[in-house]
This record gives sequence, structure tokens and C-alpha cells, in this order.
Amino acid sequence: MLATSARLLRLLGLLQTHRDFSGADLSARLGVSPRTVRRDVDKLRGLGYPVNAVGGVGGGYQMAAGASLPPLLLDDDEAVAIAVGLRMASVGAITGIAETSVQALTKLDKMLPSRLRYQVSTLSAALVTMPLLGPTVDPATLTAIAAAVRDRQRLRFDYVSHQGTTTLRDVEPYRLVHNGQRWYLFAWDTRPADWRTFRVDRSTLRIPTGPRFVPRALPPGDLADHVALGTTTAVRYYQAVLTMHGSAQDVADEVPPTLGLVEPIDEETCTLRIGSDSLDQLAVWVAAFGFEFEVREPPELVEHLRTLTARLSRAAWPTGREG
Repeated sequence: MLATSARLLRLLGLLQTHRDFSGADLSARLGVSPRTVRRDVDKLRGLGYPVNAVGGVGGGYQMAAGASLPPLLLDDDEAVAIAVGLRMASVGAITGIAETSVQALTKLDKMLPSRLRYQVSTLSAALVTMPLLGPTVDPATLTAIAAAVRDRQRLRFDYVSHQGTTTLRDVEPYRLVHNGQRWYLFAWDTRPADWRTFRVDRSTLRIPTGPRFVPRALPPGDLADHVALGTTTAVRYYQAVLTMHGSAQDVADEVPPTLGLVEPIDEETCTLRIGSDSLDQLAVWVAAFGFEFEVREPPELVEHLRTLTARLSRAAWPTGREG
């Protein structure tokens, strides 16, 4: 659908020059068959674009003289998807995104046909978005990182760690990742020579960027899983691996991706990888999720659970009041 829409926009751009184009010329320019060109022209006519066609030798296609620009070229699903995306972006982790999203929605509203405008306005009126708290990222920083990923240029930036220390990092950037709350950079860190995940809001870029690099193969497995481990578990002092007696879907409903990584084992059990700098916090988390579980590692967590169990028992049944 996206490829078709992009092709229609390109065809529309050609026809709006008000030149005559033969079917063969349009076919060559768009890289499609003459039959596809005819179908695309019919689609533009159906959307209200007055495209004239002349048959025979020397014939072709031309936008009618004096034609005004019809509504934006979006079908129902695309219009709704854009509106929802802009509405959800208004609570994102990008500085100034709320105002920018409102401006974009206003422009979209003016360009949509009345039928779609009504659908989008109905959806916008019904949606309520809850703002996310915490630091945001400047859009210029995201753009600069994305450009370095595209151009395969190394990045240098000052990075503030979870402990509050600042270090200069030199990395090969590969992906920008958003987990619904934070923006992360997945990169090859040249100093330890290993893959690392960095929070973008804790990074201050140094300009200019570094030299170009030859891209290396990404680590095996799902990149989202690597980022989840790097942001929820690997950065913590205690890294727990648990077998949860519940389906991966049920456990994931209780454990947000900002807290741990859930991996299915079978239909009734799954693995939970979760970390914390506090054994107390880790023990309370895993007990409160509401599932039976076994601790596979670390052994310190097993011992701490025994200590915590005894502490809770003493609180529930003080001396002399055991039932």
C-alpha cells in the first residue's frame, strides 16, 4: 500500500507539470507496466484528479488545465493511521513534539476530504492520551544520530551513566530504538569493543562526527531483545533469570518492557530476565507479579527471598500471636 501511494504521488507530480506524457514515457519513469499506469490514472480520477487521456499515435495523459489541487492522496486506513500516530506522538519523549503534532494534525485536517476529515476528527475527539513523565530528547539530536546511522559515520558524545558519571564515548551507530518511553542508541562501542545501548537523553553529541566505518554484522537474535536486556538487566548490579509459571503473554501483561524481558518456553511457562541494584526491590518485584516462579540465578536472590519470607512472617504473626 505504501509503495502504491508513493507511486501515485510521483505520477501526480509528473502530471501537475501540465505536460503531455505518453503511456510508455510514464511507464519508464515509474518503472511499471503500461497497464499499471492506466490503473493508477484511473485511481487518480477516482480521487477527483481531472486527468485527460488522448488515444492513438501521439496521444497520452495530461492534467486538465486550470485544475485545482484535490484533497490529500490518502485512503481511509492511511488517514486514520496518520491521525493516531500524530495523536500518540503528542505524548512522546521528544522535546516540543506536542505542539508540532497539533500543527501537523491541523494541516492534515485542511487537506483531507470531508468524509475522512469527519472520521479523523471523531477519532481525535474520542482519544485521551496520558503524558509521559521524564526527560525528553531534542529532535535535532535524533536527526543527527539518524544521519550518522545512514551515512555510517562514527559518533562522539559525552554520556552520563546510570551512576551519574560522565564519559566520552566513540561509537559506530547502528539503530535508534524507542521502547514507548525512552529513545536508545544501539551501537558498537569502540573502547570496550562491544555492543552497547545508550539512552539518547543522557547523550550530548560532539560535532563534527567521526570518520566513516565499514558496518559489521549485527548480533544474532532480535535487536529489540538486545536493547531490552541492555536497558533493564545488564546495567543492574543483580541480574536475575526466573522461570515463570504463566504464559509469555500473561507475564508480559504484568512486566512492562521497561522492567524486564519475557521469553516463551512453552504455552504454560516462560523465562523472565530482570535486574535491579537492590535485592529487596528485586525480591518484591518477582513476588508481586502474581505467578509461581523458580529462581535460576543469581543464588543471592534465593537466599534473600528466604530472609524476606522470614521477615514477612514475623510481621504477619508477631511473637505470641501465631495462629
